Amino acid sequence: MKSHEICERITKAVVAELERGVMPWSQPWTVAGQASRPVMPRRHSGPRYRGINVLILWAEAQEAGYRSPYWMTFKQALEYGACVRKGEHSTQIVYANRVSRTETNAEGEDVERSFAFLKAYSVFNAEQIGGLPERFYVPAPKPVEAPEARDWSAYADASAWFDAIPADVRHGGARAFYMPSTDRIELPERDNFRSPEAYFSTRAHETVHWTRHETRLARDFGRVSWGDEGYAMEELVAELGAAFSMAEIGLQPEIREDHAPYIAHWLTVLKQNSRALLTAAAKASDALEYLCAFHPETQADTAEAEAA
Repeated sequence: MKSHEICERITKAVVAELERGVMPWSQPWTVAGQASRPVMPRRHSGPRYRGINVLILWAEAQEAGYRSPYWMTFKQALEYGACVRKGEHSTQIVYANRVSRTETNAEGEDVERSFAFLKAYSVFNAEQIGGLPERFYVPAPKPVEAPEARDWSAYADASAWFDAIPADVRHGGARAFYMPSTDRIELPERDNFRSPEAYFSTRAHETVHWTRHETRLARDFGRVSWGDEGYAMEELVAELGAAFSMAEIGLQPEIREDHAPYIAHWLTVLKQNSRALLTAAAKASDALEYLCAFHPETQADTAEAEAA
């Protein structure tokens, strides 16, 4: 499958969900009637996937109800002495990278040119494979219990994860935003959010915006005014990066109350440019890796270079 066909296929699937008013990455790992938690999909050897592959594998896991985060090719399963079960279908993901080659220009000079490429390949979830070591399988979750009263101490690990990031975060007021000119994140008080998950989802969103600063990832989509394509791209990166971050710390992301206008912007961008989603997902993974660098115990260990 050619690169543009891969981009178009993935983008069409996401656009269809957005047109239904659903952000396909907002609840990436659910099992009906059971407690669940989001997880980042990982290769059989442990490193997490990145970029668009996270969205593809989340969607497949949600559709099929897979709990294991591990994925591998047919050949890799055989290397463990295991085998894909009869009748199971594979999930197609992509490998993105850049290659260089020497070309002769109009003046007869040899010049090096770099080209991005995508290559599709197929993987299976561990739950589609029999005979793997026990570590690849995840026990069935316990039934959902009645919700407890809000207790922030239960979210100490999540708080510690965010607190280790040296962003200037100030609580108070009625709005959540990142201000590039002052390099500061402002959030309402924690108890003003409808749930701890809503607070951490919003904080993750604004923290991903924080990574765009010129002294960090220097991410710039050429935004000129509110609502333009550059604005929509940065918001898409922040939303995907927030979902990735929440999965990294094991919390279910919660949909922002103002998601409707964002969806409208995203649809416009995605319909105009089928590569936009791949680019945004790759940038979101870059942001997660940057944030993970402040946590040695969860140092970024991605499996592949995905230059979308």
